[in-house]
Amino acid sequence: MFTIEMGRRLHFKRADRVGDLIKREISDILIRGTKDPRINLVTITRVSISDDLKVAKVYFSVMGGEDDRKRNLQGLDSAKGFIKREVGKRTHLRYVPDIVFKFDPSVEYADHIDRVIKALHQEEAREEE
Repeated sequence: MFTIEMGRRLHFKRADRVGDLIKREISDILIRGTKDPRINLVTITRVSISDDLKVAKVYFSVMGGEDDRKRNLQGLDSAKGFIKREVGKRTHLRYVPDIVFKFDPSVEYADHIDRVIKALHQEEAREEE
């Protein structure tokens, strides 16, 4: 969140800035640094950090089904220590938050809504013919 001070400057919460930084770093670590075969086609969608900067909830999406989601979550959980250590090295934060990985269903939901809308358009097109 942000506030406007005297109509000129935007001030963002530190937790939001740190969350964006951690999101970028974890995304890069997953692309370049992890060798776990269970982690495949993972996208970090957002990071939510507590105001005291102690816990970071890292939301991810995965292409594939339920099995892919579970396998990737297991891989992420097993790489959690490595990821936290790498984030600490790269960001030079005094305290690196504990990382909790959570699946983000919003991408799947958006895909579902998109398919429903396309089906409705196809149905309308058939009715017009």
